[in-house]
Amino acid sequence: MLTEQEAKKLINKILSYSTADETSVIINGGRSGNIRYARNTVSTSGETDDMTFLVTTNFGKRSGNATGNEFNSQALEKTVRNAEEVARLAPENPEYVSLPGPQQYLKTNTFSQNTADITAQFRANAAMKSIQPCINKNLVAAGYLEDSTGFTAIGNNKGLFGYNKETSVSFSVSVRTKDDKGSGLGTQSLTDASKLDTKSPTEIAMQKAIASASTIEMPPGKYTVILEPAALGFSSFLNFFMASLDARNADEGRSYFSNKGGGTKSGEQLFDKKLTIYSDPTFAELPGAPFSNDGQPQQKVVWVENGVLKNLTYSRYWAEKKGVKAIPFPNGVIIEGGNQSLEEMIKNSDKTILITSTHYMRMVNPQNILITGLTRDGLFYIENGKITRALKNFRFNESPINMFRNLEALGNPVRIGNSFIPPMKIKDFNFTSISDAV
Repeated sequence: MLTEQEAKKLINKILSYSTADETSVIINGGRSGNIRYARNTVSTSGETDDMTFLVTTNFGKRSGNATGNEFNSQALEKTVRNAEEVARLAPENPEYVSLPGPQQYLKTNTFSQNTADITAQFRANAAMKSIQPCINKNLVAAGYLEDSTGFTAIGNNKGLFGYNKETSVSFSVSVRTKDDKGSGLGTQSLTDASKLDTKSPTEIAMQKAIASASTIEMPPGKYTVILEPAALGFSSFLNFFMASLDARNADEGRSYFSNKGGGTKSGEQLFDKKLTIYSDPTFAELPGAPFSNDGQPQQKVVWVENGVLKNLTYSRYWAEKKGVKAIPFPNGVIIEGGNQSLEEMIKNSDKTILITSTHYMRMVNPQNILITGLTRDGLFYIENGKITRALKNFRFNESPINMFRNLEALGNPVRIGNSFIPPMKIKDFNFTSISDAV
């Protein structure tokens, strides 16, 4: 870890070696620790400590990159020379945009000393709080806990400088019955390790595993569903949706958000009025870095408001071409929720399928963001406000476009990775076939 002053001094030193027209530097460093267990036994644990830097040099519209992890003067200068050599040999980039000057960045609360102080003993204790309840109930747990403490510093020879230090803790556990017929998932994502509770998500996973050990088969078709937050996050529907919010793709007619007559669908009512999606690096439950890697400030951006598409992401090149403000891809995404708990949503439902987790997600059609994937870790049928049976898993073909149009209810949001997501009740969710996987 470098302090802000140390990082700035190092960036200025690297920049001093450059003879290029424009030069930028990114430094990443920190510590990462983890513990992994399977079959109720810790299998691996470790900790890494590393720092690297990336130099980008530009001669006119020719650019070259070089990376290094040695920080003596000779190694720093050699890395800069390597980047310059690559730049001189590179073809001109017709979309090159000159580097930005000094920027104003928001103050964000992305760092917790409690996480920075995590020890191997802390990880072992956290793992045992998950493993022991499974042993007591004759269940089998497999889990992974990872914590990181690091910093990012950016700078260029136009006077830009940014520094941010951050911490994160992520935990996931899969619990199975001894006969491998039942499975459940529990997760937790945090900035502050003092709030870590591996026992509670494990107990939820245990309940799902026991309840899903005996399943019945229902025919594929369109059903009303409740998706738990874990079924929407973790490289799932929300990630695909956000990745599609690219202004250039829309302007060039390669996106659902393209208008047939040209331009984008910004300002149009595309989704149910209950849907509002935004990003905010100062949001307490999901703090994010105040800048992107190319130096753009990260600010609060409303992407969808009451079902109306409000903004798309703009690279610096495309923003300059269109004469608008650049909007970088966000570090985290927040969906406004309702006042119901998941339990209350279940009580208010009938003939509804509860999806607790999804996986193996693949894009089928980028034009309408059609995605295929599988349910897993417990699929349940709700009748008259109660879960009455466990179901065999399904494959689905569904688009977040249709899902966000068919919203019936939203619950209390929780953090899942770098998203803050509520459970969602959605009608006409499309299951295409049965899956025998657990």
